[in-house]
Amino acid sequence: MLLSVSSAVIGTYIVTRRLVSISGGVTHACFGGLGLGYFLGWNPVITAAVFAVGSSLGVDWMARRHRVREDSAIAVIWALGMALGTLFIFLTPGYVPELNAFLFGNILTITAGDLWAFGVFTGVLLLFVACFFNKIVICAFDPDFARVRRLPVTFISTVMTVLVAVCIVLTIRLVGVMLLMSMLALPQMIAEMYCHRFKPVMLLSAAVSLLCCVGGLMAGTRVDVPCSALIVLTMTVAYAVTRSVSLFFRK
Repeated sequence: MLLSVSSAVIGTYIVTRRLVSISGGVTHACFGGLGLGYFLGWNPVITAAVFAVGSSLGVDWMARRHRVREDSAIAVIWALGMALGTLFIFLTPGYVPELNAFLFGNILTITAGDLWAFGVFTGVLLLFVACFFNKIVICAFDPDFARVRRLPVTFISTVMTVLVAVCIVLTIRLVGVMLLMSMLALPQMIAEMYCHRFKPVMLLSAAVSLLCCVGGLMAGTRVDVPCSALIVLTMTVAYAVTRSVSLFFRK
């Protein structure tokens, strides 16, 4: 439930800004942090969080200050994160059994502390969005117009970028590096078939994400398959069905 709410808000923002690929870039950059954490014997979630926030702010900084296309910057941190992660994992002595949970997701690794952390994060995210909703919408759709109106574009963009990174780090244990990107795009793609404004898309995508997450989780109790894969497959099937229905009624 917490994942559905937070991913709906974050996903709607990055879809509006046409930065869906940043979720993939930051997620794969986290792999470098995970590898560093295992290599140094530190908590890999903390090092992954440092890599996630640093990489997301780096993309934003390069795009704003150095005129680098955001998709190009994302490709760089994507490859760099995977390369560093592979290097550190190779240099770590012994076998790292927990790595599969971060790569593919495992709900059994979620602890009470993780739930509290995600609950606090969701509360902070909703509070920030509620306080700056109109400014967030304007900055997401047309940052140049927002600068002309002297709105705090840099502040809004930086805070939302950090929130995207933190959301990815907190979600990575449930869904995994390989599947997380779809969690922040598929519900919004379904919602956009029926809504064309920021708030309705966000609310509908939250409902879609909640239904698919619960459906995938329930299916995981019946089939001996990771629930992360079933959640993504449920979302994919939901998108295919709604898309087919939409095209049918347009005829």
